[in-house]
Amino acid sequence: MSTIEDTNKIDAIGIDSATGKVSLKIFDHLDWSDEQRHLYLLQEKLNSYLRFLESQEIYEAYPAASGREFVVSIDFAITPSANALKFIETVSSIMEGAGFTLTFTVDSV
Repeated sequence: MSTIEDTNKIDAIGIDSATGKVSLKIFDHLDWSDEQRHLYLLQEKLNSYLRFLESQEIYEAYPAASGREFVVSIDFAITPSANALKFIETVSSIMEGAGFTLTFTVDSV
C-alpha cells in the first residue's frame, strides 16, 4: 500500500457506493513533529493527484471513473496541525475550482 511518502503514487481508488463518486484516497500516517516536511509531502501528494485527474490519466488507470465526479480524501492517522488545516482549506478551494472535492478524516485510535 502506498502512503503520503510515495508522492508520485495514488494510494487507492474506488467508487463510493453511497454517492457513486470516485474516491481517491491518501493515507497519511505521519505525526506532525516535523510540520514543514509533512506539509511539503502533503502538497506534493496532492499535486500528483491533481495532475492525475487533470491529465485524465485516471480514465486509463480506472475506466470505471468515466462520467463520475471525483473526491480526493485524506485519511490522517494524527489530527492535523492548525497550519495543516489552513493548508487543507486553501487546497480545497483550489480543487473545487478545478471541479474536484477534497475531504479528510482522522482515524480514531
